[in-house]
Amino acid sequence: MKKGNIAVQTENIFPIIKQFLYSDQEIFLRELISNAVDATTKLKTLALKGEATGELGDLTIEIIADKENKTLTIRDRGIGMTEEEVEKYLNQVAFSSAQDFLEKYKDEANIIGHFGLGFYSAFMVADKVEAVTKSFKEGSHGVTWACEGDPSYELSDNEKATRGTDIVLHISDDATDYLEESRIEELLNKYCKFLPIPIQFGTRKESVTEGEGDEAETTEVEVPNIINEHDPIWKKSPSDLTDEDYKEFYQVMYPFSAPPMFWIHLNIDYPFNLTGILYFPKLNNAFEVQKNKIQLYSNQVYVTDEVKEIVPEFLTMLHGVIDSPDIPLNVSRSYLQADANVKKINSYITKKVADKLNELFKKDRPSYEEKWNDLSVFVKYGMISDEKFYEKATKFVLLKNVDGETFTLADYREKVDATQKDKHERTVMIYANDPASQDAAITAAKKQGYDVLLLDHIIDNHFLQTLEQKEDKVTFVRIDSDTVDNLVQTDETKESVLNEEQITTVKDLFGAVAGEGKAIEVKPLSPDDQPVQIVRPEFMRRMKEMQAMQGMDLGGFPDDYKVIVNANHPLVADKVLNTEGDNQNETVDYLYKLALLNQNMLKGKELTAFVEKSMGFLK
Repeated sequence: MKKGNIAVQTENIFPIIKQFLYSDQEIFLRELISNAVDATTKLKTLALKGEATGELGDLTIEIIADKENKTLTIRDRGIGMTEEEVEKYLNQVAFSSAQDFLEKYKDEANIIGHFGLGFYSAFMVADKVEAVTKSFKEGSHGVTWACEGDPSYELSDNEKATRGTDIVLHISDDATDYLEESRIEELLNKYCKFLPIPIQFGTRKESVTEGEGDEAETTEVEVPNIINEHDPIWKKSPSDLTDEDYKEFYQVMYPFSAPPMFWIHLNIDYPFNLTGILYFPKLNNAFEVQKNKIQLYSNQVYVTDEVKEIVPEFLTMLHGVIDSPDIPLNVSRSYLQADANVKKINSYITKKVADKLNELFKKDRPSYEEKWNDLSVFVKYGMISDEKFYEKATKFVLLKNVDGETFTLADYREKVDATQKDKHERTVMIYANDPASQDAAITAAKKQGYDVLLLDHIIDNHFLQTLEQKEDKVTFVRIDSDTVDNLVQTDETKESVLNEEQITTVKDLFGAVAGEGKAIEVKPLSPDDQPVQIVRPEFMRRMKEMQAMQGMDLGGFPDDYKVIVNANHPLVADKVLNTEGDNQNETVDYLYKLALLNQNMLKGKELTAFVEKSMGFLK
């Protein structure tokens, strides 16, 4: 038996590994299985080159839990190690054998491990670790390396008959949950579902039917429980895949989800290596959806679902997989390190998504329009948050009006320029956010010859402000922000049928019922317009809604609205001014509350009393 000390810079390396080096204790299993996959991949590469002779046999990697002896074993049938290699690689922390192998066979093998410290993650959950190994090389003998979590180790010969390595973890008392079958299977499914070498964890029962019809017999048989049965289709060429392949893979990744609208297959090898598939899920115009649905892999090993450095913020609502060995990670593979490659990848994904959307729009506009309710969140969010995406998206962003017609930005501007240009030469785009409650205002606007857009999403406040900032001489006004004659401001004025004294009287009467502090304006409108209207000034209302979206306190923003009394309406010019006393006050009160009701602002006891009074008119 041979004893020695592991070559580390400080004897405190093991407490550092146990507590600080890895952000998640559970990743020890990923690291050790990655090493096993590397060892197997190396063997296959050497066999192809004729440097490893003999039958490769079954290369399945086995995970074996022994609760009684408190051990967890990761067994591979890969390249194995000689005594010299054990001393070189296991006794020098952060000196990875994968690095040496890559340098020699960099064009012929796809090796996962290049972090060096991965093996030592075992000490996060184990009091003692053994590596029982035998090299594939002829004449090699078995070697066992053992360490109990300090810089000393023991090296001894063993009687191992077959090539490969068993990593045996003697699980510590505070990590016994890693001996539970359910916990192990959960981690294997999380980290190893798409690895290129079969991973087996125990066995499972399967039903097998023999014979047909009445003679059919079903029996249960025990079969190996292979974790990674599904192909990582992102590694394949898009030309080798059907739509059904993509949809089936989506169900593997996101069981019980509605089918995606479409997908983008990413495949690039310069200036960085990246493959993947991004799916556009059906959002149904939602915004508060679960993010972190994109999974990041490094050579088919799951790393994280925190991808905000790689994927632009507006695309974090997408689903799918990104796999890249070139994404820089720290030793735990859990945090992305910002560098030029990450920025390039971010730009590449943004471009691919923009190109795909533009292609769909050009190729089949009717289908694109049908999907717009789901797509609009991605596109609008992207235009708000990403300058480069904005430039591309102006070609395929759609505006939809209350009649269900859709237009590109350029087409819509051309449509309304003739009728909706204000005195400052700005194109005024009028919109509704709640057509049901704003129907009266929409009807009035249409009579005026205006078109009304539908912008009813929580993100639309930011979206329309972005358009106002980026597009030349465009402004948006909500349908209830002013009276219809003033939505598109011009120098035209209407004459009032009331004199100054009558205007003052009307203003005082409505001021009394509206309450102190409410802005009352008596203005000449068309006799066909409503007698009293409630309008909400655009600027203050936008500010309030944007503060609400950001979860900020709205205490400083009162429910700001203005009461507009139509001086030219017969109910005001004739009935209100030609009655006195209680009848006059009742008429004013009724007209005001009718305006509140029209805006869904009449509630509680006031609404009950109003309905009862209205019923009284029918008796």
